[in-house]
Amino acid sequence: MLVILSGVAGAGKDTIKKELIKRMKNVESLPSYTSRPQRNGDIPGQTYNFVSKEKFEEMIKNDEFYEYDIHHNHYYGTSKKLLNEKIKNGKIIVKDIDVNGTEHLIEMLGKDTKIVTIFLRVPKEELKKRLEERVDKPSMKEVVLRLNRFDYEESRISLYDYVLKNNNLDKTVKIIMSIIENEFNTTTVEF
Repeated sequence: MLVILSGVAGAGKDTIKKELIKRMKNVESLPSYTSRPQRNGDIPGQTYNFVSKEKFEEMIKNDEFYEYDIHHNHYYGTSKKLLNEKIKNGKIIVKDIDVNGTEHLIEMLGKDTKIVTIFLRVPKEELKKRLEERVDKPSMKEVVLRLNRFDYEESRISLYDYVLKNNNLDKTVKIIMSIIENEFNTTTVEF
């Protein structure tokens, strides 16, 4: 089963993903490949799989991604090989991805893979505050760029099975754990 977490940058996707992995058995992350530089706190193979722009473009030519996109001038993509391995091993995979990537994964995998989509909402003012308080301190230009994407991301909410307001980490994580457990149990019941 693939659980997709989406929402604008700063909505808490990565924090929630880490909590789900800590609190639930059989739940793993599927880090995207990216051409963006590694930041403080990033762990290669856990936060992202870091590659050069040239290597990423070579991987595109070799059809190694289910989907890929450019955000903030960097490539991001979902590896076919990594996703297939985890699904084959029976893992519940949690992937944080944008709305475009969600749409592509549903189109490509929806017939063969159980996909549960969750959109995390954050009020725009709260989002601005979170972005400005980030440890990696994005520039004001980057904050504005991410806030400008807010309306587009919100306009795609109809793609999602669940939409949650993320204003309390523990409560949000517990709700998502319940969603995962219910959805997983639904896929294993035979009629």
